[in-house]
Amino acid sequence: MQDEELAEIVENLRLLGSDVSDVEVKKAEGGLPRSARETLVAFANTRGGTLILGLDEGADFAATGLSAPAKLSSDLAAMCATDIEPPLRPHIGIHDFEGGQVLVAEIPELPPDRKPCFSRGAGITQGSFVRVGDGDRRLTSYEVQLLLANRGQPHDDEAPVPGTGIADFDPALVATLLNRLRTRRPYAFGELDDIAALRRAKALVTADSGTVVASVGGLLALGSYPQEHFPQLMLTFVHYPTAEGANTETGERFVDNVVAEGPIPVMVRDALLAVRKNMTRRSVVRGAGRADVWQYPEAALREAIVNALVHRDLSPGSRGTQVQVEMYPDRLTVRNPGGLFGPVTEERLGEEGVSSARNATLLRLLEDVPWPGGGHAVCENRGSGIRTMINALRAARMSLPEFKNRVSTFSVTFPNHTLLGEETVDWLNSLGEHGLSESQCVGLAILREGGHLDNQTYRTETRVDSRVATQELGDLIARELVVQTGNRRWARYRLAPSVLPATGAASGVSARRADRRREILNALAEGERSRAELAAATGLTGQTVAHWLRILRSEGLVEATEEKVRNPGTRYRRTGKIALGEEGEA
Repeated sequence: MQDEELAEIVENLRLLGSDVSDVEVKKAEGGLPRSARETLVAFANTRGGTLILGLDEGADFAATGLSAPAKLSSDLAAMCATDIEPPLRPHIGIHDFEGGQVLVAEIPELPPDRKPCFSRGAGITQGSFVRVGDGDRRLTSYEVQLLLANRGQPHDDEAPVPGTGIADFDPALVATLLNRLRTRRPYAFGELDDIAALRRAKALVTADSGTVVASVGGLLALGSYPQEHFPQLMLTFVHYPTAEGANTETGERFVDNVVAEGPIPVMVRDALLAVRKNMTRRSVVRGAGRADVWQYPEAALREAIVNALVHRDLSPGSRGTQVQVEMYPDRLTVRNPGGLFGPVTEERLGEEGVSSARNATLLRLLEDVPWPGGGHAVCENRGSGIRTMINALRAARMSLPEFKNRVSTFSVTFPNHTLLGEETVDWLNSLGEHGLSESQCVGLAILREGGHLDNQTYRTETRVDSRVATQELGDLIARELVVQTGNRRWARYRLAPSVLPATGAASGVSARRADRRREILNALAEGERSRAELAAATGLTGQTVAHWLRILRSEGLVEATEEKVRNPGTRYRRTGKIALGEEGEA
């Protein structure tokens, strides 16, 4: 890590006022803190991170310095090599910072096939941690076992279910599956009888007793009633009356409560029926007109529910937990046991070619099992479910879902709002800004709805590249529509106070921003000035000065003293043309 990077990290920690998920600060006055071991393990089990020793969080991250930095570095390296399993090899450096010396250790995330990382002294069950917010949380026994299982390809969907057989399957689903297998994959299934074909597809497997029984995946894909053997391998839908859940004032616990049972195709159908029953329709602006649409696009909901049922953890420790769909006035969440599996991460969800299946056999079966009453398979478009979800939300002008990946759970949350509904369009029009791109309007709408925005989120939501995102966000700052906090990878954006929607205001804007023409022109009345000199004279940011200079040049009120206006040293002067409103001042 370079000194400049360290300074940037500390500056942003001071802005935030606390540690963050990937940075931990400790004073280390008495030597290497014992808690450092937990932090090292947690970083390795999560997304990696940076440990800084020699700063005091309680004193605005002031540099307290280290009495023996070289020894501390040696002790930390020894801890990583001998006290932690598997051993870690962080990059450790000592930096001069604000009059003291600090130690910086950069810890990479371990690959899935080496997790969990744990403290040898405490053991794998008590010594495994993950990073949650700005703290370290001990993993539960179930989470540890889940990480161990994820080191390879889990086969819980192929586990035999004693006391079952082909009689536990739905005959119609079996007939359709076998017909599709023999038609689509004749080399593997064309010459096999029904039992042999189901065994090759691993819907039927051999139990320890030597008898042929249904597999867990076979029951979930084809079973007439899988919950007879696994009561909690179902889906629950609950519609809550308030954003917090039950209404404590009226005592109303829920608006609707539905249990979806049966094989996965039936559970998906019944879950969608329950959601549709509880959804309302609303108007959105499309082109020059309006259209009535459902609160949530059904294609996005279907993919989220299918993914939750197909990719849930099926290990014995999780078979008592159901897939949950929760509807609130402001959001809808789909949650399943078991986090993401394999190389897939939250950041890479939806990327082309990024796909991994925890339950490969179940997924393969559902590629040839149809929807009830339909001809399309449940998982017909393998590997494209998240992209389908995202595209459906974009088409509906809605915010993209929030994905939350934990070791033991994974959830998808859909915000209940349309980004460019009538109210938002009216608010955008009330800003009086001309020349905003559609992607900039989407970015402003996200901030208006309370969402957060950084460069990556902006690119994901608007589908523009990094160069365009940087340029458009800079333009929004220059227009004084948004303000930036932090720098580089820490940069975050929020609405400027002057454009925050005012409660009850007809226009939707609390106050109009000032027209900066007069300030720029007054500063130029004394002679030529550069952008930096104008910024110093007016108190405006350099981006805002550049924005209004472009406007004044287009109006013929200001001109550059040279052709290369992109040069920061270029100077500007008034043209002598009288600005509107100046006539009476002469």
